[in-house]
Amino acid sequence: MNGVQALRSTEGFGELLRIRRERVGLTQQVLADHATLSVRAIRDMESGRVQRPRQETVRLLADALRLEGRGRLVFEAAARRQTLAEDTREEPTAPPVARGAIVGRELEVDVLADALAVHGDRLVTVAGLGGVGKTRLVLEVARRLHLASRWSVHWIDCGRQQAAGLERRASLARSIGERPTLLVLDGADAGVDTPLLDELFQRCPGLRVLITARVPQSLPGGQVIPLAPLPAPGPDLDHDPVALAEVGAVRLLLSHLRRLRPGYRLGAEEAPTVAALCRQLDGLPGALELVASWSTVLSPRQLLAWLTDGPFHLAPPQAGYGGRGDVGAAVGAALDRLTLGQRDLLERLAAEPGDWSGEEAVRFSGRPPQECLAALHELLASGLIRSVPARDGVRFTVLNLCRRFCGTGVHPELATVS
Repeated sequence: MNGVQALRSTEGFGELLRIRRERVGLTQQVLADHATLSVRAIRDMESGRVQRPRQETVRLLADALRLEGRGRLVFEAAARRQTLAEDTREEPTAPPVARGAIVGRELEVDVLADALAVHGDRLVTVAGLGGVGKTRLVLEVARRLHLASRWSVHWIDCGRQQAAGLERRASLARSIGERPTLLVLDGADAGVDTPLLDELFQRCPGLRVLITARVPQSLPGGQVIPLAPLPAPGPDLDHDPVALAEVGAVRLLLSHLRRLRPGYRLGAEEAPTVAALCRQLDGLPGALELVASWSTVLSPRQLLAWLTDGPFHLAPPQAGYGGRGDVGAAVGAALDRLTLGQRDLLERLAAEPGDWSGEEAVRFSGRPPQECLAALHELLASGLIRSVPARDGVRFTVLNLCRRFCGTGVHPELATVS
């Protein structure tokens, strides 16, 4: 096969790079070392995530691959051709613009973007409790893929467009075509049309679908990523304002407080109170945003005292900051979706202090292991329990928001007062 044929047989520079690398028997890491580039840069170019390689980068790669003569010319021409194609083709569709900054989700953004753009997952669902930040996370991922890789983004708000735009089935496929595209189905709690997805995947080879839902739907070939609340600080950090301010939940709460109270600084005296607020609300972004909305009239110490009898008294102010609902609504909706068996297991686990392993949960429940672990999986996907760092394997804990409800037996929405 001559150089021109090799170029025509590939899908672009990234594919040609992979073929050349594998032909000489180099791993991505070894090629990165020889070219003095990062392995991530090699991976991103081969996957198509980087669509416009710099001329110097192409030169370093050609040197590392020991390309000479016509082979080198073809390699460099492929990079120029791809850049030219990107410059002349229709501008990709942008995602909606987020209304606020994203805080504390750097790792989740990286993982989700890599799943779609690097590992090639075509169907991913982000599941979790209402207020955990699913939509904001997906907005950030969509923005990154649009800016870095020039993907088009088609965003469908399933709460406003029932059946996820079925009436636009044909036009949606035509508008996507073969170009790299992210289709977001936000708030698909009523489920999605599987035949529609199958048709789109067949007609649109560059399509990736990202779904947000409070309860994930079982979809063939789909990956489910449970989104947990932000990490909350442990008591060991209560008297260290500097270290405390690096914890995800505290970072988010402080960002809201500083917008509403310009000049606010976390001092040693108030640090334990702020840490306790974040623990009380489980690091749930929606709850932290809501509690911050009251900070113009109540201090953190007063807010913590207000939550002492249970977080469900905290309704949003009339002019609610961010338009959030009350804290209990999301928990109440999640509890209502549980089966009797799942509800019974949750109440048993909530009665246990601290955290516990899957094996311990089986013992607490008195059920067959497979049945208990399946229920545990559903509780995790619904966001009512969360995993916690552990040296001896995976461990879990019930959210404080759920623990208080299970201890009182009162439905959280009935306990809410405005």
